[in-house]
Amino acid sequence: MLTEACTLLLSWIFLYFGHGTNASSTTRQCLGVPLEALYGGGIVVNPEFNYNIEGWKAFGDSKIEERISKEGNRFIVARSRKHPSDSLSQKVQVEEGKIYSFSASVQVSQGREIVAVVFKFPNGDDVRGGDVVAEEGCWTLLRGGIVANFTSPVEILFESKTTSVEIWLDNVSLQPFTKEEWRSNQDKSINEVRKSKVRLQVTKASKTPLKGIKVSIKQIKSHFPFGCGMNHYILTNPDYQNWFASRFKWTTFTNEMKWYSTEKIQGLENYTIADNMVKFAQQNGISIRGHNVFWDDPKYQPDWVNSLSPEELRTAAAKRINSVVCRYRGQLIAWDVMNENLHFRFFEDNLGENASAESYSIAQQLDPDTVMFMNEYNTIEYSEDKNSSAANYKKKLEEILSYPGNANLSAGIGLQGHFGSGQPNLAYMRSVLDMLGATGLPIWLTEVDVGKGPNQAQYLEEVLREGYSHPAVKGIIMFVGPLAAGFNVTTLADENFKNTPSGDVVDKLIDEWNSGTQEITTDDQGFIELSLFHGDYEITAENHITNSSATVSLSVTQAEPHAIVQVHIDT
Repeated sequence: MLTEACTLLLSWIFLYFGHGTNASSTTRQCLGVPLEALYGGGIVVNPEFNYNIEGWKAFGDSKIEERISKEGNRFIVARSRKHPSDSLSQKVQVEEGKIYSFSASVQVSQGREIVAVVFKFPNGDDVRGGDVVAEEGCWTLLRGGIVANFTSPVEILFESKTTSVEIWLDNVSLQPFTKEEWRSNQDKSINEVRKSKVRLQVTKASKTPLKGIKVSIKQIKSHFPFGCGMNHYILTNPDYQNWFASRFKWTTFTNEMKWYSTEKIQGLENYTIADNMVKFAQQNGISIRGHNVFWDDPKYQPDWVNSLSPEELRTAAAKRINSVVCRYRGQLIAWDVMNENLHFRFFEDNLGENASAESYSIAQQLDPDTVMFMNEYNTIEYSEDKNSSAANYKKKLEEILSYPGNANLSAGIGLQGHFGSGQPNLAYMRSVLDMLGATGLPIWLTEVDVGKGPNQAQYLEEVLREGYSHPAVKGIIMFVGPLAAGFNVTTLADENFKNTPSGDVVDKLIDEWNSGTQEITTDDQGFIELSLFHGDYEITAENHITNSSATVSLSVTQAEPHAIVQVHIDT
């Protein structure tokens, strides 16, 4: 049943959907002076162009020249370009198994253009390593990288589609890391971002410190959302229910809330399965991401939708968004509002260029306390997909936020993370998280899986660690599960719910990212100090001499510094 607020909004939505004004531009920040080369340039020769163009050459048909800013900064310009890849280049040697982090300060001579770094291998492979929207009149940091699958020379060059613009470059860096060094960096970040130091003091009621008191600290809930996709098999399979509820407290329904599932025949809505899954989740303390209000891919509309006229579609879409968002109003932590609209344009082609932005505006007004997400594939997992690159993702996000009324939209960045069977490019993934994280909006990895292959479990762990260790990532949902529920890309358990190697990885990480139960004895002043993962804790102090104890609850958050937690034992 629709709430009164949703009912009142229905007529407004019908008139509004697809009839908005053009989006306005947003204010952007840039640097007047380029940042210094990271890592001193790494393995790049003459990274700051202090020695003219030594180590560099023109690539393609471009011409390159040194220029000096009025502040005395030297940089290189690629001009007279005829092809997108006409720029400048340098050859370096990469070593098999190492991770290479790339950065450069870039600018274009006019307007705003996407500039990408490309790594060209002798076998003809061109690997797009990252991109950014560069602007006239300011310097922007381009970040990216590669993972070397073999030892080889590689040529670093740059690419911009609009050949009439000059590409300006400064402070280029390519820094190699061993996998051990990369892992060490992840662990350091996890300790800084996901944990906080806690200091407790056990005293008598009179506040006299108690020495040698045994204190048990038990984590009962994690604050970081690490969850798993769920499908309709959960309703009929008790083993699946037990398997899921014992591990995960966050989920996304893989298909059951989608339009083609809830309205297979026009005008005949059926939310029975989705409602029952919501009920199961709520009974088990599982939070739900809504997936999805609309899907911009023509293939995934209800069969009857594709034959509608634009006006008929406008009516149907207005009813759809009102129906599904109002039905679950206040019960979800997020909505994927317009799914995959960097790759597809079904609603834009039929309802106008602002169809996506309007959907976000409407959904937010219908469910004001829920975060509204873009949700896209290939942004972190496949650098060759230009449609969903970090630069294009950010541009689309700016369009949505600049739409009239969307300035205060509670927006989120959804990155699906469907990785192939090969080595994931962790350097590229990190650069995307850095770039999108700079928006200040929450990032979730929303549908993580890894293709079948001999190293599937290892690569799944690498991807999950990279996401968990990044401070901008506020949640991770995997689209994985047991074979008995039809999960056949990344399977965590077989037909009998026995763990696969990937399942072992997930269980290991769940355990590793949890403080568990720890027992510590107080010092001479009744203090203990330790670092705990963010979450809810039960703390019990026992005085075996007086046979007395006390228990308190504690919520450990990222806020610093933590005050001393007092535990008083009456004696």
